[in-house]
Amino acid sequence: MFIIFLKFSDNKSQASQYMQEHKNWLQKGFDDQVFLVSGSLQPNQGGGIITHNTSLAELESRVSEDPFVTHNIVTAQIIEITAAKADQRLEFLIE
Repeated sequence: MFIIFLKFSDNKSQASQYMQEHKNWLQKGFDDQVFLVSGSLQPNQGGGIITHNTSLAELESRVSEDPFVTHNIVTAQIIEITAAKADQRLEFLIE
């Protein structure tokens, strides 16, 4: 399982120009059953995504295709978590 932090860069003001493309990119991640949750980092710092069912190399490739990343609206940080315990509703995350 991975967590992606997408933190705004100095080009934050250009986000609206690429928002629909970014939303399409997010939807593809959900459609591919890689993204589990996405949302905003508070207060207004960027976004975060919880992922599973992917490798680090595949995720790095996917993140590099995010229009927000390619246009330097955000910088991406990927953190891997090896889940050891979970609520029964999330047991599918334990590998």
